[in-house]
Amino acid sequence: MVAENHPSPTYFILLLITITRLISTVGKTSQWKTVLPAELAGIDEDVFHKLRGDSEALQGRASKDYGNIAREVPLAVFHPASAQDIARLVKASYRGAVPFKVAARGQGHSTRGQAMARGGVVVDMAGFRERGSGVGIRVSNTVDPSVGYYHYADVGGEQLWIDVLHATLEHGLAPLSWTDYLYLTVGGTLSNAGISGQTFRFGPQISTVREMDVITGKGESVTCSSQTNSELFHAVLGGLGQFGIITRARIALAPAPKRVKWVRLLYNEFSAFTKDQEQLISITGRKQNIAVDYVEGSLLMHQGPINNWRSSFFPLADHGRIISLVTQHSVLYCLEVAKYYDGQSENNVDKELQVLLQQLSYIPGFYYQKDVSYVEFLNRVRSGELKLHSQGLWDVPHPWLNLFIPKSQIMDFDSGVFKNIILKRNITTGPVLIYPMNRNKWDNRMSASIPDEDIFYTVGFLHSSGFDNWKDYDTQNKEIVQFCNDAGINIKQYLPHYRTQEDWTKHFGPKWRTFVERKQQFDPRMILSPGQRIFNN
Repeated sequence: MVAENHPSPTYFILLLITITRLISTVGKTSQWKTVLPAELAGIDEDVFHKLRGDSEALQGRASKDYGNIAREVPLAVFHPASAQDIARLVKASYRGAVPFKVAARGQGHSTRGQAMARGGVVVDMAGFRERGSGVGIRVSNTVDPSVGYYHYADVGGEQLWIDVLHATLEHGLAPLSWTDYLYLTVGGTLSNAGISGQTFRFGPQISTVREMDVITGKGESVTCSSQTNSELFHAVLGGLGQFGIITRARIALAPAPKRVKWVRLLYNEFSAFTKDQEQLISITGRKQNIAVDYVEGSLLMHQGPINNWRSSFFPLADHGRIISLVTQHSVLYCLEVAKYYDGQSENNVDKELQVLLQQLSYIPGFYYQKDVSYVEFLNRVRSGELKLHSQGLWDVPHPWLNLFIPKSQIMDFDSGVFKNIILKRNITTGPVLIYPMNRNKWDNRMSASIPDEDIFYTVGFLHSSGFDNWKDYDTQNKEIVQFCNDAGINIKQYLPHYRTQEDWTKHFGPKWRTFVERKQQFDPRMILSPGQRIFNN
């Protein structure tokens, strides 16, 4: 039993940093271990040298994220040279009389402080990647009794998806499932789910993982798959960082296409728009050549630009008549479709695409198509990002709201949110995405929580704001959530940021008990990923 007057975690880490500085100044490394607290003395001396507690480290990226709303200053930032270093750090916390929190931070693309660790240690996974210390990206193949022969990439959790794309393309291969933005870490997206327009057909990114190396909250490095240590495997995928830090993921690969037919269609009726989206995602078989490979959708409103930062698609000559249509209807719905092809399928791709599209009910004359390379399509958000960077508009508040909504309630959501709250408030200028997914492409054994219907929609309000008005968007987000609660719309947040245990319990629903049991099994001292605020509200 722990004595009540035991030193706090703050004491241990501050003492640790002080000792490290003394060593670097005086050079008396031989005496260092003799003055460490007993609870920390089991850690290799070399690991301690990788902790930084200076203001530059603490006030830098470790205390910020893409959202630019939350800010939590850690006590130290850890710069590992190996996955073993990370394991030693976590084990030091687990074995200590009073554990300190540990958060692995990749690109920090969360929006509400999910990758921060107030009063704890942030593991700098970006620096880990930049130093080339991890697994890297290795392409190979194997035979699995459950799936047969397949190609795969062993990828460090710190690696970026854009680098995975380029490395696998060198072998004529690529993963099947992506996110819209590729400058995210593998470990980061797999801790959530990893979704985009391909999800309806190939599942979220977590469904493409065959094996992982994970450091649990006990500091143990465990290799897991659906056959070996399966409870940990399924817990970590979509587990919001609660059960382990991903240091390696084995991602299934497929032959990569060369080019993409990329189409956008405009609708003024939500019912026709969703009917057509659902028709397109009903054709999912790998051998169905007529199937499309990507389906998304978005809103066009008079207070927002025709082309947003995520992609410039509509020709300038058509802006006038599109704006006129938006003025007439207040909201337009844009259906976005992509079909991949290569040298073998090049002669048939246009015909197959037209067979599909001629069945759709878009507004005649508002059909737009591009033919782009596979890389250009997947990396379509990058040019917009660079433009915003150049204008000083990237590092601003992003009060995002991402929701999963059952198909049976999407019409109510349209009438109550798109055609009511959004129009009345008249502040939404960033992209608003909406597209459906098939539940049967998700593995219910994994931690990710989704609506209990065969088809559900994701809706993303990807707001950008000033530092002086982000609360206006946050208030709108709260109004949307409150409307859904009052109307009985069973939403789930994606990239969730609930603040009460009651909300988390509701979010996970029947999975909550399993989620808690897995936490007790793999991180019993509640060390990992405190910024999610699931167990430490």
